[in-house]
Amino acid sequence: MNKDETYIRRAVELAKKAEGHTSPNPMVGAVLVKGGRVIAEDYHRAPGTPHAEALVLSEAGPKAKGATLYVSLEPCCHTKKRTPPCTKAIIASGVKKVVVAMVDPNPQVSGKGIRELKRAGIKVVSGVLEERARKLNEAYIKYITERVPFVTLKVAMTLDGKIALPTGESKWITGEKARRVVHRMRAASDAILTAIGTVKADNPQLTARLRGAKSPVRVVIDPELETPLEANILKMPPKTILVTKRKNNSRISAYKDLGAEFIFYEDSLDLNDLMTELGRREITSLMIEGGSSLSSHALHDGVVDKIVFFIAPKIICGKDSYPAVGGIACPSLQDAYKLRDLKVRRVGEDLMIEGYVVK
Repeated sequence: MNKDETYIRRAVELAKKAEGHTSPNPMVGAVLVKGGRVIAEDYHRAPGTPHAEALVLSEAGPKAKGATLYVSLEPCCHTKKRTPPCTKAIIASGVKKVVVAMVDPNPQVSGKGIRELKRAGIKVVSGVLEERARKLNEAYIKYITERVPFVTLKVAMTLDGKIALPTGESKWITGEKARRVVHRMRAASDAILTAIGTVKADNPQLTARLRGAKSPVRVVIDPELETPLEANILKMPPKTILVTKRKNNSRISAYKDLGAEFIFYEDSLDLNDLMTELGRREITSLMIEGGSSLSSHALHDGVVDKIVFFIAPKIICGKDSYPAVGGIACPSLQDAYKLRDLKVRRVGEDLMIEGYVVK
């Protein structure tokens, strides 16, 4: 690994520290190096706060002159935001070289920041460990280019592909370590999507129960507005959005009194339409945690980008036990949903399989 890759890797590591806190902004880390020594490093923490580049330049002060700046994302150059453009600060600092992991897909930046730096006489190298940087900000990339959230489907199942007994019992299929990973996934997501069946069966909190973690907004598909007023999702922050049929308009006041918000639809719900509405609300990443019906609908409607399946070393049997993914079967094996870039790892006693849906 050359020195550019070493420092970009560090910039990505720094950026990841803000996971779950920067949306709808990207995660960005920066490292300032001079004479073979790191003189400043930092990362963007939250919307409206200084960007990573501005933080390291401020920390370095006059020492930044003649240094090399390593940043995980192309420096911003536009003014339609709450913080000043980083390109201006970089040029004013006297930095001689900037190494960028990836170009910002935001049309307001996309290559313009790099061109501005080059015009100022600064040497720019881009594309260093680009795939690593793109994976870090995969949700931001989809949201900024398509204006819909990046969707991860999470399923916890037994070795024979079941998620619950015929009675509905499902706690706990996976072990404690796998559940901790799920809480980290929740903390990294803007919102979590489930359905009324899960709410009625489990009365879940759908929070990220980790120290210092941010819990996701809860989005519940509830066609007939059956969510109990005493449900946990209505008792604790953050907010809950109920997705229900418009005919239920007259019954919403009690839910609004508990802080719930609403998304209405007419006769049937297209998850693509729901994703568009969530995108309007600046939800950039969404995690689906529901039953077999919701999982199948999400796949059928083509909204899933990534899957994470936890497989417990248990077999519960029974044709009436709930399958991991229900719905209508694919017409043929040729029509099966295909995955790419699969990764398998052990999490405690369970297996965790993640991959991306081939669109």
